[in-house]
Amino acid sequence: MDFDLPDETRALQRMCRDFADREIRPYAAEWSETEHVPTGTYKKMGELGLMGMLVEERYGGGDAGFVAYVAAMEEIGRADQSLASGWNAHSTIASLPLATFGTEEQTQRWRAPGAAATHRGAVGLPEPTAGSDARGIRTRAVRADGGWLINGTKMFITTAGTDMSLGVTLLAVTDDGADGADGGNGGGGAGGKRFGTFFVPDGTAGYEKGRRLRKLGWHACDTRELVFTDCWIPDDHLIGDDGNGLKQFMQVLDPGRISVAALALSLASAALEMAVRHSTEREQFGRRIGDFQAVGHKLADMATEVEAARALVYRAAWLADSGRPYAQAAAMAKLYASEVANRCARDSVQIHGGYGYIRESEISRFYADAKILEIGEGTNEVQRNVIARTLTTGPGARG
Repeated sequence: MDFDLPDETRALQRMCRDFADREIRPYAAEWSETEHVPTGTYKKMGELGLMGMLVEERYGGGDAGFVAYVAAMEEIGRADQSLASGWNAHSTIASLPLATFGTEEQTQRWRAPGAAATHRGAVGLPEPTAGSDARGIRTRAVRADGGWLINGTKMFITTAGTDMSLGVTLLAVTDDGADGADGGNGGGGAGGKRFGTFFVPDGTAGYEKGRRLRKLGWHACDTRELVFTDCWIPDDHLIGDDGNGLKQFMQVLDPGRISVAALALSLASAALEMAVRHSTEREQFGRRIGDFQAVGHKLADMATEVEAARALVYRAAWLADSGRPYAQAAAMAKLYASEVANRCARDSVQIHGGYGYIRESEISRFYADAKILEIGEGTNEVQRNVIARTLTTGPGARG
């Protein structure tokens, strides 16, 4: 086995670290305090080819693969989780439904601008009454005048309300089924709900963006409610087949989980780095606090867990790049890395003591950002369900 990254991936990682040190880290605290979404920085990332890393070259992307993407995310996320989370949403769940199920014309129209970083995409899955229960969504799309009429509300939607937003890819119920039951097949069929995936461009009549939500963390990332009231879109805005929308969304959650796992890995690594630095600079009782066994053992545990998380995350990315089943590996990586991120952030704050609890400290921002990693892209309870199910149905099963 070879655990070394390819030379070109290491060069990419160095480039991302230099960019993060120059263009992100010096401004991240201010962005967080003012809740500013740094769209200008995303555009600079686009100039470096980072916004289209998972997009095929023929659409203006880099087609770099998931291992390279994870390596880049480690560096970007170390500098600022808010910016990295917006990049994560744009790169994976907001664009992969088009990549996997869209027509050539749809991909050229809506995915290529995202690769060029002139625009960013968003994805509309959760609703006020449906989070983990994706089958329970109430947003409806009915055929009307050669297109679809959409009514409903989406909640906690990332990157939909910036000056770079292109539109939102959303899931809607297209048929409740003859008996109103959900056939349990995830995509629709006889006697079950049917779901469709649709792209709604910005500026479409009946598509309204609600107020920006104020969050515990990720302050520099746009998150809001989206409301659709008699929102009509043409038939060519349907992505894939009518009836298979839920299956399509479930399929693109797997690469999204790898991305969130990489985001969590970057946070855990940053928390460890801050803890080590503080433990060598802070003195108490005439000694560096890192020389005390209690602190040293915390650092040792953090470092061990970060390395274990790194192995899981890169393995899932490697499986995806190799074309092998990776649903179970992605769920394991997301589950473990997100919990490691929370433990490392907590212990790093403890090592910083009172300095870690004031908002001026860098670690306090990462501590606030950590919790969402156990919730987004499928809660960790859902990840455990996915893993448990694949133990009996095979590692390629999706959840």
